[in-house]
Amino acid sequence: MPGSHREARVDPDVARAQIEQLLPAGVQNKSGWALDIFAAFEALGIAPSVDNSCAVIAVTEQESTFQESPRVPGLAGIATKQIYAKAADYGIPKFVVNAALETSSTDGRSYRSRLERATTEQELSEIYENLIGRVPLGKRLFGNLNPVRTGGPMQVSIAYAEKHAATKRYPYPVQSDIRAEVFTRRGGMYFGIAHLLDYKMPYAEMRYRFADFNAGHYASRNAAFQKAVNVVARTKLDLDGDLLLHGDRAGQPSQTELAIRKVAGQLRLDETQIRRDLERSQDESFGGTKLYERVFEIADAAGSGRPMPRAVMPDILLKSPKIQRKLTTGWFANRVQTRYEQCLARARR
Repeated sequence: MPGSHREARVDPDVARAQIEQLLPAGVQNKSGWALDIFAAFEALGIAPSVDNSCAVIAVTEQESTFQESPRVPGLAGIATKQIYAKAADYGIPKFVVNAALETSSTDGRSYRSRLERATTEQELSEIYENLIGRVPLGKRLFGNLNPVRTGGPMQVSIAYAEKHAATKRYPYPVQSDIRAEVFTRRGGMYFGIAHLLDYKMPYAEMRYRFADFNAGHYASRNAAFQKAVNVVARTKLDLDGDLLLHGDRAGQPSQTELAIRKVAGQLRLDETQIRRDLERSQDESFGGTKLYERVFEIADAAGSGRPMPRAVMPDILLKSPKIQRKLTTGWFANRVQTRYEQCLARARR
């Protein structure tokens, strides 16, 4: 099963050698990369199988081509625009941002000067964290405005890394904070591997884990659930895998919830039960809820004997200041799947 956890002790030397052999040609310091990948598997209790190793290698190759801190074209302009936009969202006047950026940093240059020369997200994040720790009321005014949300060789979410470290012991010494650890090779690989493989989801195909890596855990399962709801409720929900609203709208029903309410009688569930089960949609346990089981029971019966799929590629348009063309979660998953299959082919040589 893709993403299976370790069941038997393996020889570390053999496992590291296998991972090293699976790495693409041209990767610098293969032994170092193999060491950090294996160390993450060990810490997380994940089997260092060919399937798991190739999944990690494919995502890393897609996200950074095995660069510890990948360069981002036009980063300075992207970052400046994001800082002003986020400041406006929080009601911080532009002149306050300008004053902060003109402040001398710890190396004598202004923060604006350093920002204009930044080429990697690691540099940008360090500049920003230094700024909020140095300017007056920096944490209070700018603490939530760091424009860098992902980092490291696997471009893992920093918020995810911080959440993961709060619930499971991080296996390395933390030099400053978890954000900084994400930008190291060992930390970036550890949290990236955790996000990719450290959750239970019995997908028959690895491509759905790749989709979840991009769209969020269980997005592929939840998109399949929405497809089943479309059959039961005779509606046309977007298959984005997001079953509930978030943020300020969290208390309001989503389109998925409204569609399900229309067939509540058929499902033998009331609105309270429906909401309770939907609130488990970011967890493995959602697949065992009455809502999930009854929706698929009815949808399967309506399919002329053919069961509905339990995993569907989420239909999501990728949005990021770094993305300059129209890309989707499906595009990402298929690109990584191709790299994954190339890695499997290397294993068979």
